[in-house]
Amino acid sequence: MNIALIGYGKMGKAIHEIAKQRGHEAVLIIDAYNLHDLTAENISKADVAIEFTSPHTALANVLFCLQHQTPVVCGSTGWLEKLDEAKHVAAQNKTGLIVASNFSVGVNIFFEVNKRLAQLMSQQDSYDVTLKEIHHTAKKDAPSGTAITLAEQVLDAVERKTKWVNDAAVNSAELSIISERIDPAPGTHHVKYSSAVDDIEIIHTAHNRSGFALGAVLAGEFLIGKSGFFGMKEVLNL
Repeated sequence: MNIALIGYGKMGKAIHEIAKQRGHEAVLIIDAYNLHDLTAENISKADVAIEFTSPHTALANVLFCLQHQTPVVCGSTGWLEKLDEAKHVAAQNKTGLIVASNFSVGVNIFFEVNKRLAQLMSQQDSYDVTLKEIHHTAKKDAPSGTAITLAEQVLDAVERKTKWVNDAAVNSAELSIISERIDPAPGTHHVKYSSAVDDIEIIHTAHNRSGFALGAVLAGEFLIGKSGFFGMKEVLNL
């Protein structure tokens, strides 16, 4: 598989390493110093683009690839209010698109556990639920996209919570997400249900970036020959 890596920070380098281990080749690498190389001719050499940049540049990069019929795996967060536009362009160009807040195999299993726990706790009014996420200080968004996904899963099932807030909750209808930035911290997410008599807590702790990188490469492999919008649930057959 020929890959275009758009964004070559720590995640881009980790994805490159995993891709090489799995026999793939990076035919185009774009970072802050060679943006002019993201051209129609260059992107056409790639079977798939893997995009990890920033909330401010992700949409333009995704649309450019889709408009040139190059499937895209995007792990940038903080721009997803524009996701429907990207899905529309993918459909128009009969091209594949995967966007996920987290590509880790473990986190995506954690998502499924979170959904099931939220269903079980939906009628247990004596429990309050809170979220906490911890990342390194260079992370550009807060709360993390993963924390937002977890929160939205809770809101879907637990009707006594009506919205999430990125702070301590001021009333019982708010779902608190506390964000902490500490170095070094690849990423930890807590979901905690507390009552007067006990606590139930699920935690995912990443040890390094390899799990995220492997998931992104698996998503790229999945996307070859497909068109439409997919998530990691389809990639991992969860």
